[in-house]
Amino acid sequence: MTAKGQPVGIFDSGIGGLTAAYAIIRQLPHEQIVYFGDTAHLPYGPQPAEAVRTYSADITAFLLEQGCKAIVVACNTATAAALNYLRERWPDIPFIGMEPAVKPGANATRTGKVGVLATAGTFKSQRYASLMHRYAKDVELLENPCTGLVERIENGQLNGPEMEAFLRNILEPMLAAGADTFVLGCTHYPFVQPLIEKIVGLHSSVINPAPAIARQLQRVLEERQLLSPGLRGAHRFYVSGEKGNFESLASGLLGFEVRVEAGVVL
Repeated sequence: MTAKGQPVGIFDSGIGGLTAAYAIIRQLPHEQIVYFGDTAHLPYGPQPAEAVRTYSADITAFLLEQGCKAIVVACNTATAAALNYLRERWPDIPFIGMEPAVKPGANATRTGKVGVLATAGTFKSQRYASLMHRYAKDVELLENPCTGLVERIENGQLNGPEMEAFLRNILEPMLAAGADTFVLGCTHYPFVQPLIEKIVGLHSSVINPAPAIARQLQRVLEERQLLSPGLRGAHRFYVSGEKGNFESLASGLLGFEVRVEAGVVL
């Protein structure tokens, strides 16, 4: 197989990175993806950066063994903890990372107040601090680590009164403080974007960075002349722990039947 015909690797702590995978499949329909969800170690957000870095390196090595030509770190926490390290360790492999859309949020707000929904690991990172310094000098960022939201989404709780009440506790103080723009700073959170949009109302913007990541992947593959020429293999999905709700949630989001290999040992 030529390099162009090799798959793109995507990984996250669980199902969250599927929101990036969905955008990539729509943007680049000729590309095959190999997806890895590290469900044995989720959630990444509260864990030490060193642990997340180790998980990320082990998963990258696995994806490279599958022949992947590029790696999308479809997790904000892993991007913050490990992206620079991964690029140093594998300098010949293109890595595309996720980060909270602070710049688009700062550009979109009319009130000067932006709600940022991310994880504790992302908020504590140097990468996030750099984003704030570069793009948020003239706006106020209202931050919430959304403790417990990733686990709820992994359990398939995407709507209903309990989830709505949980999200209202996060969003209503931001609304009361004047936020009119909300940044989804974790790839899991677009799974509940419709409910978030219902709560914040029509006059607020909700920014999901996944389509921008898909466009960035396309630019990188074009620059390196690695775009797939046409026919592709079947998408493949792996998780390190139990399947849980992965297959049903992935099939519902992606629009085709997903079969996953579970319990992969790295």
